[in-house]
Amino acid sequence: MAWLRTHTELLLFSSSTVLLLGGGLAWMLQALTVADVLWIAGTLLGLAFSIAWTLGAIRRRQPSVDVIALLALAGALWVSEFFAGAMITVMLASGQLLEARAAARARRELSLLVERAPRTARRRSDSGVIEIPVDEVVKGDRIVVGTGEVVPVDGRLTSPAILDEAALTGESMPVERPAGDEVRSGVVNAGPPIDLTAIAIAAESTYAGVVRLVEQAQASSAPFVRTADRFASWFVPLTLVVAGLAWVMSSDPVRAVAVLVVATPCPLLLAAPIAIMSGLARAAHIGVVVKGGGALERLAAGRVMLFDKTGTLTQGQPTLSDVVTASDRVDPAELIRLAASLDQISPHVLASSIVTAATRRGLVLDMPEAVQEEHGYGLRGMVGTQEVRVGKAAWIVGATQPAWVRQVRRRADLDGSLTVFVAIDGEPAGAMLFQDPIRSDAPRMVRALRAAGISRVMLVTGDRADIADTVGRIVGVDTVLADCDPADKLAAIRAEAAHAPTIMVGDGVNDAPALAAAGVGVALAARGATASSEAADVVLTVDRLDALADAILISRRSKRIAVQAVVVGMGLSLIAMIAAAFGMLPPGVGAVVQEVIDVLAIGIALRAVLPGKVHTIAMPPKDIAIAHELKVEHDAMLAVVEQIRAVADTLTTQSSDLAAAHTLLHRLETELLPHERADEALLVPLVDRALGGTDVTVALSRTHAEIEHQIGRLRRLLTGLDDDTVLPEDVIELRRLLYGLYAVLRLHNAQEEESAFSLVPAAHLEGSQTGPQRRTLSGAQH
Repeated sequence: MAWLRTHTELLLFSSSTVLLLGGGLAWMLQALTVADVLWIAGTLLGLAFSIAWTLGAIRRRQPSVDVIALLALAGALWVSEFFAGAMITVMLASGQLLEARAAARARRELSLLVERAPRTARRRSDSGVIEIPVDEVVKGDRIVVGTGEVVPVDGRLTSPAILDEAALTGESMPVERPAGDEVRSGVVNAGPPIDLTAIAIAAESTYAGVVRLVEQAQASSAPFVRTADRFASWFVPLTLVVAGLAWVMSSDPVRAVAVLVVATPCPLLLAAPIAIMSGLARAAHIGVVVKGGGALERLAAGRVMLFDKTGTLTQGQPTLSDVVTASDRVDPAELIRLAASLDQISPHVLASSIVTAATRRGLVLDMPEAVQEEHGYGLRGMVGTQEVRVGKAAWIVGATQPAWVRQVRRRADLDGSLTVFVAIDGEPAGAMLFQDPIRSDAPRMVRALRAAGISRVMLVTGDRADIADTVGRIVGVDTVLADCDPADKLAAIRAEAAHAPTIMVGDGVNDAPALAAAGVGVALAARGATASSEAADVVLTVDRLDALADAILISRRSKRIAVQAVVVGMGLSLIAMIAAAFGMLPPGVGAVVQEVIDVLAIGIALRAVLPGKVHTIAMPPKDIAIAHELKVEHDAMLAVVEQIRAVADTLTTQSSDLAAAHTLLHRLETELLPHERADEALLVPLVDRALGGTDVTVALSRTHAEIEHQIGRLRRLLTGLDDDTVLPEDVIELRRLLYGLYAVLRLHNAQEEESAFSLVPAAHLEGSQTGPQRRTLSGAQH
């Protein structure tokens, strides 16, 4: 029975087609009685389903064009036009089958949310730690949460903790919480095992509330209304009036039946779903899965776009942004290499970020030995012949506050960065700062969305206001709402929905309620499916945000073509209705004419299969390969750029060692300049070809020239200058020049990543971050 319920449309279409064709074959063989019996059976089949559909629409108090089909089928039986009745049944069945495939919304399952929710908790008692069902936890219980485990209930920490709160706030950075802080269920323990005192039972805890929010948001979502039903309010009365007038004026009921036959709204039932299905197929082709025709239609109608920050407009993973060394005797690259070598076997949340930073710079890592974890502090071990420690400042530098440590903390506070300190052979060596960088394709994606018809773009995030405002300015959103929990995001969606159709984009469990409540929820799943994918109407399976703008263009084009097919089909049906009313189209011929109209409407609808205008740039394989090699060099140059500021930081008018400046100049002339010349010779033309013009690359070429000019000035300043002849004003000028060059290079690198490397498919660039390849193209420029 379950199979029958889920395949009703297919069975109806198959059986009605067999009856129609069987009757036609019998008619050709002169078995007229058999033909009539088969066609009558087909008509009765259609009549039965039409009655059921019409009664269902009446119960829902929803206007429906099915009443026309019901009258046409009944009329065909009455005036013995059995072939016309069987033909109508096939048309209705095919429409139902297509609509079932194209317009049914995918169910929003909560399976991932439920699976992630802890089912057990470990309670500490006098007799030890015992595992109990999470529903048995009561307020006051002392709960133990191991490394990597989800906090089962809301509680108060009895020991310090490092927590990954991304599931609730969306923030990718782990957070340190002192003893006494309250923590919410659903967060992950990213540090050593912790103890907490339960302050709520499981059903009243935060994570259970997130699940309830999703359920409530789902219940408030409006169902998809068929395109055909929107025409029913005027088309059904018009048809009945024309049929009634034809009968009254001619006194011939056959004319009324003929009007009903040609008025059967198959262009509505067939062409519209085909256009929608074609749009779904086009969207899937570019890596955007749209869950049904209803979602596609709402995506086309969207005017307000709301974004979560972490993992949506940003990378969602901590990335090394700066290295500060304790003295100029410490090489930043060697500090990264030693820390990454040690962290290769560390489970810490930042370990993979440190290793990635090293591999992007082409550093060769050693396998550590004698590794020991100091719970709550960090990791120690031997890398080659050196003893390395990586961890918290208190463990690495103790209670002292030298100038370089104050500098690290000042930068971390300004940028909202995480810090990891490193000691080599028992001596503090430096610190690494990590940020969640903005996706290079995010600004271009926002511009593409505006071009696609989005009138308002908002950033809705649980992050700090200063960080959120910075991201919003760079990306180009209209409004920023910071410090938002899932309930705040849901309230923002509802407030915006009162003014215009909304689209919400997110990638975390904390976004699920807003995704379900928005007119359209869009989830990013290229880096792994999450519960947000279950709550979303649209899922991006590619790691390219501009695909969302393309999906909006596809949805609007598909909807426009569907309307065109409906208008043309129904317009011709109106003409046929007039002809039938004057007796020029008998029911049988009218059914055939209606089929011709259907074929024409379907032909119009199939235009949606053809490619339309998109924002995604298609690059030839040769250009992708060149961009890949240049990205390898681009990443390798990051260490040279950071060395500029490191050298400038050490310069003072009282004591200046110019050897580091001369070494830096050599690297700039032998490594960075050849790379920038290769960019000008290869990357700039590549971008011009991709975008079809030179306007975008003017700024890139200008900064290439400025970089070469500033390095030339540096060369002239350092020529003949040494520690014996240097004057204080020389040091001031040198420091000013280095800081200026550093700022130009940072801005230039951001420009290249946004306007050039963001055009390349992400899969091709990921390889540039995994190996020690370097300078294959710029080396040819020497």
